[in-house]
Amino acid sequence: MRPFLALTLNGFREARRNRVTVVVGAFAFGLLVASTLLTNLAVSTFDRVLTDVGLGVMSIVLVLLSVFLSSGMLSREIERKTLFLIVSKPISRATFLTARFAGNMLTLAVLLAAMGLLFFGQIALYGTSFTQAQFVAIGMLFFELLVLSSIGFLMSSFSSQMVSATVTIGAYFAGHLGGDIYELSRKSESPLLRWVGRGVYYALPDLARLNYRVQATYELPTPLSQLLPSMLYAVAYSAVMIAIAIVLFSRRDFK
Repeated sequence: MRPFLALTLNGFREARRNRVTVVVGAFAFGLLVASTLLTNLAVSTFDRVLTDVGLGVMSIVLVLLSVFLSSGMLSREIERKTLFLIVSKPISRATFLTARFAGNMLTLAVLLAAMGLLFFGQIALYGTSFTQAQFVAIGMLFFELLVLSSIGFLMSSFSSQMVSATVTIGAYFAGHLGGDIYELSRKSESPLLRWVGRGVYYALPDLARLNYRVQATYELPTPLSQLLPSMLYAVAYSAVMIAIAIVLFSRRDFK
């Protein structure tokens, strides 16, 4: 357990020292502050615009950061030869990969919490009220990042950083359009296309079920009975991705 925690914290420190993380954080801060200017264009919907822009910027920035970190963390370890020093010790590759994944999620959780505080600080500054839907949207964003990071780690376990980032970004867009893909294939007259569409739908991550920004914008409450299945889905999907990544990473030849 101690090696796992040590590797997790080391991965967190490594990501924290990364200059891109600092730049993205500063970029998020600037956009969140600038979002207040947009509210002047819609005085009658002040709360909605503030919530929609703030959560939207937060989501975009953290998604891009999760793609960068998850697709490049293992590649950087291999390029710097630090991986060989770690695996030469009595630490399995499975422990190394899961610890790095945990460190990646710890980094994203800290940044999500910081951006969340900034977001609620803006709301308090303008005298608007907090809503349960806003907390839900921010919390469920973490589970969306969990799924995306697991895909990034799966791809980086056997491919380059560029390929991993490209596939992960593609999975993000496809995951939000999975329902449309399924509906289009269901209307096809070909049984083969319907079968393929159904298979693609279930293979892709259903990220739409983790997106509660619309509910936050319109202050629509979401019962816990609806949130729990989505959380469990995200955890289960990520666990499968990491399990496959462990198998592929354990068989990879670094010579």
